[in-house]
Amino acid sequence: MTVTGIITALIVGLIVGALGRLVVPGRQSIPIWLTMVIGVVAALLGTVIANAIGISTNTPGVDWGELLVQVILAAVGVALVVGVAGRGRRTLP
Repeated sequence: MTVTGIITALIVGLIVGALGRLVVPGRQSIPIWLTMVIGVVAALLGTVIANAIGISTNTPGVDWGELLVQVILAAVGVALVVGVAGRGRRTLP
């Protein structure tokens, strides 16, 4: 993978993380940097999953099916992290 490819993957991951955070309802109590890390991981895993199930094709422009898989994975990742982080916190009445 070239330097340009790595930078592009990071940028797409950051965008996917932000979209995943927007999809999850309610207020998320995790830092934005963690959301972005989740987005980068979701972008990489989403590409692998989309290729494995045949959604991703080599088309010019944006591959909307692959992007949808990535955003869904990011939303699930954000929801899981928020759920796990929320269990350790106590709210005051």
